[in-house]
Amino acid sequence: MVLAVNPPVGWYAGKEKKMAKYLGNAFSLNMVSVDTFTLFRAKKIAPERVPTDAVSVIGHADTARVVGGILRREVPANRVTLHLQPGDELYVAQYTGPRLQEGATELPEGAKLEFFEITFVPAGCKGCPACDCNACGMMQWTHGA
Repeated sequence: MVLAVNPPVGWYAGKEKKMAKYLGNAFSLNMVSVDTFTLFRAKKIAPERVPTDAVSVIGHADTARVVGGILRREVPANRVTLHLQPGDELYVAQYTGPRLQEGATELPEGAKLEFFEITFVPAGCKGCPACDCNACGMMQWTHGA
């Protein structure tokens, strides 16, 4: 299954943006269409900042179960191919540590999960690199707003 949403209408013109929210355990350049100039932002966040309505795109049941335990909610395994659109948000539960044992429900000793919010935008509005203007809100985005 491939998950994708239509690009938000008028997002670069400062109008209300429509977006989708996903919860995964990795980020890959295969998830986006990279043009000649694309900006990515990875922002470390606390687990409680992961939206409850984020759609799981975690492909392995054990990983989903461990992430769900930390988030204190059910996170279903959902093996899909994800194509992000500008305005979408990917929340990544980045696992560091030894391989999870089959049937794991919690982190093994010495392991950790860190959460990140991944967003991206192609080149600024109407091709502007967004370095000197804020007509489209790009400067706020690049500074974490």
